[in-house]
Amino acid sequence: MRTMKRLKKKLSTTFNSINIKLAIVFMLMLLATIEVIGAYFTRQLEQSSIENFQSSIQIQTIVSNQLANQLASDNKNANDRLNQIVNDYNNDLISEIIVVDNKDTIRAVSNLNDKSKIGQRINNTDVKQVISTGHQINKVVDDHGNYMIQISPLTSGNGSNNNVGAIYVKASMQDVFNNLRQISLTFLIASLIAALLGAFLALVISRAITQPIEEMQKQALHIADGDYSSQVKIYSNDELGQLGHAFNTLSVRIERSQEESDSERRRLDSVLSHMSDGVLATDRHGNVSVVNHTALSYLNVKEKDVINKPIAEVLGLKDRSSQDLISSQKEIVITIDEGTRDEMILHASFSLIKRVTGFVSGSVCVLHDVTEQQKNEDSQRQFVSNVSHELRTPLTSLQAYIEALNEGAWKDPKIAPKFLEVTQQETSRMIRMINDLLSLSRMDRGVSKMDLEFVNLNDFVNHILNRFDMIVKTDKNKSHKKKYTINRELGSQALWVEIDTDKMMQVIDNIMNNAIKYSPDGGVITVRLTQNQNHVILSISDQGLGIPRKDLGKIFDRFYRVDKARSRAQGGTGLGLAIAKEIVEAHHGRIWADSSEGRGSTFYISLPYEPMTEEDDWDEV
Repeated sequence: MRTMKRLKKKLSTTFNSINIKLAIVFMLMLLATIEVIGAYFTRQLEQSSIENFQSSIQIQTIVSNQLANQLASDNKNANDRLNQIVNDYNNDLISEIIVVDNKDTIRAVSNLNDKSKIGQRINNTDVKQVISTGHQINKVVDDHGNYMIQISPLTSGNGSNNNVGAIYVKASMQDVFNNLRQISLTFLIASLIAALLGAFLALVISRAITQPIEEMQKQALHIADGDYSSQVKIYSNDELGQLGHAFNTLSVRIERSQEESDSERRRLDSVLSHMSDGVLATDRHGNVSVVNHTALSYLNVKEKDVINKPIAEVLGLKDRSSQDLISSQKEIVITIDEGTRDEMILHASFSLIKRVTGFVSGSVCVLHDVTEQQKNEDSQRQFVSNVSHELRTPLTSLQAYIEALNEGAWKDPKIAPKFLEVTQQETSRMIRMINDLLSLSRMDRGVSKMDLEFVNLNDFVNHILNRFDMIVKTDKNKSHKKKYTINRELGSQALWVEIDTDKMMQVIDNIMNNAIKYSPDGGVITVRLTQNQNHVILSISDQGLGIPRKDLGKIFDRFYRVDKARSRAQGGTGLGLAIAKEIVEAHHGRIWADSSEGRGSTFYISLPYEPMTEEDDWDEV
């Protein structure tokens, strides 16, 4: 079974070859031409042979006249004379002669065995027709062999229309047809030889034609595989040779074009890979065909999950169709909210890819991350709103007290001093807020100068805490001041850090004031100083109400207050911790807080620190 299949496959491959096809076509055309010519030649030869044979058996005129004269005479010995003439007639081709008078009676025969027929009437209709019409009949019959029958009228000398009888001649054509068969056989053998010779020549000619084509086929397969090194061999300078030259030129141009295309693709891939924006390209149906790594990162997907998918589905716009997105070319804002990361806001813009003819073959979508920009805009709006609100409150108070003083309250010696004191407090509060805002603005713009110097942080923190201890001692007899105790856990090791003492004192003062402000009366404030690898960490803990977990990450935002009413009543601006964060980060440090409601809060300040060795010390001269 397998052998039959292989044989069929081999035969199919062989007959699919253009060489075999050309040879078969050429051979069939040659055979058809030879056969047409042979048929025509054989037909003409056959007709010519029959005509020649017909002429060769034609009874001579002198004999015909003698027979006619005997039939026309009343001589009693006419039959003997007729038989004598017939028997004396010498023609090897003729096998039988019969003489019939105009009364359809047989008068003479050439065969001695047929003597009994003399005097009998003949039943041959052809003979009767010749006697009646006077026209000769010639025909070939197959009577156990090929014979020619020739029936000629016999006319007397008085005129051509005076038929006195007819002569029936039968001659064998076996030799004629044998010659024709021999000639046909010879012609057939010659035709077959010519066909085989033609097939051989056709194979040679077709091979000469198809060899360059096979070379070009092999080269085309090499080109398809990306190999442009080989060239088509040129065998002649004819049309096929010129086609080979053109194919080699085409191969070189394709190689150059492919190199340029690969170079452009690598350049494009490099550009797409290093772009800070995400890029998605689609086909004309809106299905994604190209996507860069930035877009995959933005959308938090893998390439296999994006390719050939509708762009509307990829962007998470289930209520929009891809065709609408592409055709409208509107800029849209997309929010990507994944559980594994923070919310991302993307700005998507679309543009069409058009050919020279104007046909739209696809589109390009550019994704730009506007999360920070959006947050900054929101922060700016919130900042302006907070500033307006914070300034409006003291200004409203000032307006109310000033209006009351203007209406005559200044004359009351008991009320006027209180109103003026409140006015002064609100004015001081606005000045502090504006100063804080100016400090933040300078730090935001990077124009706030840092006056750095190496300071022993132990001594620096002790100095600040001594000042707070002094405040408690000097104000211990004033009942309206809050009582507190500072617990120091600083250690004795000298920790030298490079800081701006004024700004860092502002940070520690702010945190200490908050600890005192929110601690209960008589509370303990613990200050620790520890070393951790290459950082020094200062922590300040209080025993206040603490900060709720949901607010802990926002306390360093500008104007943010956990308890707004209480903070405002205690004179806070909501900018202290924001300024502290900016100052600490300017020192390349970090500030954060840890708190539990009802258990107090702890603020941490981490600053860079490099331990000093003996080689780093120097003596002053």
